[in-house]
Amino acid sequence: MEINRILVINPGSTSTKIAVFQNKEPIFIKNIKHSAKDLAKFEKISDQFQFRKKIIINELNIAGVSEDNVRAVVGRGGLLKPIESGTYLVNKRMIHDLKNSPIGEHASNLGGLIADDIAKSLPNAKAYISNPVVVDELCDLARISGHPLFQRKSIFHALNQKAVAQQHAKSIMKKYEDLNLIVVHLGGGITVGAHKKGQVIDVNQGLDGEGPFSPERSGTLPVGDLVKMCFSGEYTEKEIKKMITGKGGLVAYVGTNNAYEVEQRIEKGDKEAKLYYEAMAFQVSKSIGAAVAVLKGDIDGILITGGIAHDKWFVNKMIERIYKFGPVHVYPGEDEMKALAMNAYMVLTGEIQAKVYK
Repeated sequence: MEINRILVINPGSTSTKIAVFQNKEPIFIKNIKHSAKDLAKFEKISDQFQFRKKIIINELNIAGVSEDNVRAVVGRGGLLKPIESGTYLVNKRMIHDLKNSPIGEHASNLGGLIADDIAKSLPNAKAYISNPVVVDELCDLARISGHPLFQRKSIFHALNQKAVAQQHAKSIMKKYEDLNLIVVHLGGGITVGAHKKGQVIDVNQGLDGEGPFSPERSGTLPVGDLVKMCFSGEYTEKEIKKMITGKGGLVAYVGTNNAYEVEQRIEKGDKEAKLYYEAMAFQVSKSIGAAVAVLKGDIDGILITGGIAHDKWFVNKMIERIYKFGPVHVYPGEDEMKALAMNAYMVLTGEIQAKVYK
């Protein structure tokens, strides 16, 4: 078998995860933490480019990981224009949009930029991104919000949702494109996707405030009260946005975004923590019910994934409400590094074709 090495780069707000895969097997994995002091030097996230790239190269050198045979450098996709799912070759248009995102700044924007820069320094490598959060396969009905000045957008955990859906399809010896699935990602943000024959035709906008509340997002709020707050003069726009994303959800209710910590509090008899944690499960279950309606009740499976899926108490609170909708399968955790590597590997082996960002 030909040796194909794949370098994976996944920048987060306070960390950069890197990995090297040899064909399908990881041979090096590192989670590089960045202190608030280090990042405070940079006015914009895009200014962190050289800082993060140097650290990545340094870590690879320290580990003695050879760049020989690296054929693909794949980065976590950022806030690009809406695109269909797939693995994309990084091109000039994508680089422009990652630097000047039409949606906003996010650390994941650096993934494609750093991947491209490193790939250019290697003799046989190309740069890719795969299934960024802006994957958009919504049906026309799902785009309608309720007022013509607003349109619902598709921003969700596309990488993990798609990877888990495809993994599940293989486990039952069927094609993802032949199944109707509801995929629930339980992390710092929570998204619930209705997957119809390989297309996510409806999903809550998980970036800034739609759907169930999560460890650090407020989810859908009472609109009238939110409008009053916006014009009360007591809060700035920045403060309200932070209230919705970053300091909402469990952070606002119980003071932490750590679901495991909340679970521990519940075990020690904390009734308030139990109330809000169960309320979160209640809201996620409601969103699953909505996805059932979108798929007209034709459900081949409900897949629960993400970090909180490790918590059996929380998952059972959901299953109590959703088990009649269809078979429930739990895939705890999220392996974004492996998902990125496998998507790049399939391009290298010709199993799938890389798409062009336009």
